[in-house]
Amino acid sequence: MEYKIGNLTLKNRIFLAPMEDVNDIAFRILCKKAGCGLTYTGMIHPLLKKKIHLYDKPALQLFCTNTKGIKEFIEKYDKKVSLWDLNLGCPAKTAKKHGFGSYMNNLNNIEEILKVMRENTKKPLTIKIRKSNISFDLLKLAELYCDAVCIHPRTQAQGYSGEPDFAFAEDIKKKTKLPIIYSGNVNDKNYKSLLKKFDYIMIGREAIGRPEIFAKITNTKFKKSFMEYLKLAKKYKTPFRNIKFQAMNFTKGITGSAKLRNNIAKIKDIKELEKLTS
Repeated sequence: MEYKIGNLTLKNRIFLAPMEDVNDIAFRILCKKAGCGLTYTGMIHPLLKKKIHLYDKPALQLFCTNTKGIKEFIEKYDKKVSLWDLNLGCPAKTAKKHGFGSYMNNLNNIEEILKVMRENTKKPLTIKIRKSNISFDLLKLAELYCDAVCIHPRTQAQGYSGEPDFAFAEDIKKKTKLPIIYSGNVNDKNYKSLLKKFDYIMIGREAIGRPEIFAKITNTKFKKSFMEYLKLAKKYKTPFRNIKFQAMNFTKGITGSAKLRNNIAKIKDIKELEKLTS
């Protein structure tokens, strides 16, 4: 069966949710190999100067508070991404400090950003939102400029704790003809029921250190290997800080993992990490 968001054809309806620090290029590639239908980058600012690796042709998630640099950024990377997403849902303290993510509530400002994004790409455009008092206003803006909406039905105050409001997400779905991507506590036990209610789903925290979750859901042949992650991370020059973080996550659940993570915490370079995990 063929699935589409705008002019983008997808192999399935299971996505990797955008996660800061987690979604480096090596991890995204493993998730794709495991059967993930679409990977998302973490949040990227349009004025970012450092090199971005986009070999998995992901959805690129922007965060910003104005239109500065958006046109040039999209022109630079448009051919390397599958779609563009504007983050309007991040509840983190850094988002509050700088006024982006879920702390953006100026609808005129948001519309200006979406307008510039829409004018500079023919790729699908989406927004990621939370449950808030402007959710349905954002939905109306999305209907003017976007090809789909992702809803994480927790409030800003909830962050990533507490129960997501499924009824609210369903209400969002009922109020629009746009495809709805559901995010929030998706796992290998509830994904089937969620796919009956929503067009697409995103797996976030359940995938951290577990790219194989996509293989389990999509019946894809895949063997989890931290060494394969490490090989890709070295190839794309992933910062050691990220690699160490991923090593901690990949070891969860295995025999003696607590002791192994304790040893990983003391490691200071890749050579030491290779010896410990080989």
